[in-house]
Amino acid sequence: MITFLQGKLAESLPTQVVVEVQGVGYEVLIPLSSFDKLPLPGQDVKLLTQLIVREDAHTLYGFISAAERDLFRLLIHSVSGIGPKTALNILSGMNATVFRGAVANGDVKALSQISGVGKKTAERIVVELRDKIGLAGSLEAASAKHALSADDQKISDATLALMALGFKQNEAHDAVRAAQAMLGATATVEQLVRACLKKG
Repeated sequence: MITFLQGKLAESLPTQVVVEVQGVGYEVLIPLSSFDKLPLPGQDVKLLTQLIVREDAHTLYGFISAAERDLFRLLIHSVSGIGPKTALNILSGMNATVFRGAVANGDVKALSQISGVGKKTAERIVVELRDKIGLAGSLEAASAKHALSADDQKISDATLALMALGFKQNEAHDAVRAAQAMLGATATVEQLVRACLKKG
């Protein structure tokens, strides 16, 4: 089992990268959430990986954070009808923290807005993952939404999103505050997160 790759980033596209490890180039499929945190080509990179073996292909999937890989594994192993491609779409369309909150709260509407996930698939995700994600996902989402002003809510949501991507809490909070100062109070959570990822 290949559990991670550490080497130079040879090529990067939004959905796949090539990592050179001691003269061998590994093609790795990635979600958008990981693409946003990649270094520039030619720089060192470490990707956590999941190898999927099929009759006609051996495919490596890569992730910047353990939270992303854990969620990917949970989706492909626990939800019937979800393969690696759909799992990548889910990670590209919704950060891990928001996803866990949506599942814990049974938010089929939010889940069905992800590309490649229809209403029936969203319902199946909720039914099959709710017990596994459980109370922790619900509390994590609820604490972020508890009695906050609209501005504080955005900062909290963006901070949780960055933490799900591997930032430490204080780093994430400082980065979001700096991004908001730069972009202004009208910036959306997504704009704040993307600005932080570009800087990081």
